[in-house]
Amino acid sequence: MGQRKLLTNSLSLLVNRLVQSITSFVLVASIARTLGPYDLGRYLLAFSYYYIFMVIGSQGLKTLFTRELSRNPQEMPAYLVSGTFLQILLSIIAYLVQVVVVFVLPYSSDTSTTCYIMGLTIIPFSLSNITEAIFQAQERMNLISISTVPVYILRLLVMLWFLHLNYGINYLAGILAISETLVLVIEWILITKMVTPKWEIKQDFVWHLFKSAWTFMLIDAVGILSSRMAILIISLLGSELMVGLYGVIGQLMLPFSLVTDSVGMAAFPAMTKAVALGKEKSRSITENIIEMLLCIALPIIVVIFFLGNDLITFVYKNPHFSQVNLVLKVSCLSLITYPFVRTFVYLLLANGFEKFNLIEVIATNVVGLSSGVILISQYKLMGAAFMQLAMGFTGFSLLTYAVYSQLFSLRLWRIIPRPLLISIGMILVFLILQEFQLDFILILLISTCSYAFFAACLAMHKFGGVRSIWLKLFSKT
Repeated sequence: MGQRKLLTNSLSLLVNRLVQSITSFVLVASIARTLGPYDLGRYLLAFSYYYIFMVIGSQGLKTLFTRELSRNPQEMPAYLVSGTFLQILLSIIAYLVQVVVVFVLPYSSDTSTTCYIMGLTIIPFSLSNITEAIFQAQERMNLISISTVPVYILRLLVMLWFLHLNYGINYLAGILAISETLVLVIEWILITKMVTPKWEIKQDFVWHLFKSAWTFMLIDAVGILSSRMAILIISLLGSELMVGLYGVIGQLMLPFSLVTDSVGMAAFPAMTKAVALGKEKSRSITENIIEMLLCIALPIIVVIFFLGNDLITFVYKNPHFSQVNLVLKVSCLSLITYPFVRTFVYLLLANGFEKFNLIEVIATNVVGLSSGVILISQYKLMGAAFMQLAMGFTGFSLLTYAVYSQLFSLRLWRIIPRPLLISIGMILVFLILQEFQLDFILILLISTCSYAFFAACLAMHKFGGVRSIWLKLFSKT
């Protein structure tokens, strides 16, 4: 894949994820300000259950479809119809299982009802994953943004209006389900302009898809449990109030995780095709992705250490949330290994080594569950932060071993310098700003401009200057 196409697809997915991140951030902050940490905890817990069962029931198929259709695009009509049929069955089963799980766990009736309503989103979101897999396999990620971005913005405005009218969390959950149904309709309109569906359900093909996807589904199931384990344990050992307090930490770091996943998904087709071009090509793509993500992750850690408390106060405007400042600083250290982990996951999938991903997520979950029960029961929110660090280090260690033993080693001397230079520059900027009594917004503005300047200078240096970048972006590839 040419650099121009990779950049276009990355930006398309980045815009989609960025809008999703911003709208989610604004919504969570609005719920926290308007309804407080208890209702925020109900919303985040319901969203966690919805997201867990959605990923279990659909994300494995999306990964499989993206990989197979990147190699065999002529199979799109069969994948679209038979794959959608399989996805309908799996998403309905996923929703019913979620209802049963929530019913048997000791949650209040209000929280359970919210989970039931939001869980309905599993079905339309899962089905839209099929169309998005086709868009992604054809490297037409711009169609994903066209389908989702306007709906996300409209959804946020409607939700804020309902909050202003003093409607509760259950109405917001219903709006989420309706909006994802609208996204599905738009994507099907677009997909039928690209692919002529074969309106025939091939039972043998459906069964083949299910057997081929089960490994991916198992990996995603264990992986999503790993990412949401802290909230689940807190909800069972603590309360919805504690979930709300802990949720703001994940929300503040959500933009980075969305950027990381967007870059990984955009590069996944290129990683798959690079397998046939040799390990050197794969290593080059991998190193570039990790370096790009570290250039974001390390400065974010610097920002949290210098501005974490002020950021929490500014965003949530609720004194209850100020107690998570120290927990936030500990949790953000997991961002150091996250770029390696997410990039290695996609790299191993592209090379057919998904068994190592499965081993990693199982081991990470075992570590998270065993350490989480002990740490959270003893140290509450701080225990959850330490659990997150333990899980991140476990995943990083296992995936690094898999990549180094099965594929290649990384040239760290090419990856580390630029992220470190940007981070050092940001530290110097904050140390200087501490000498002045400036407004928080002004400090944030100055630091953002400083980061953009440092990143732009180093990017121009890497790509050979302004003229070279211009030619790479606008010349034919």
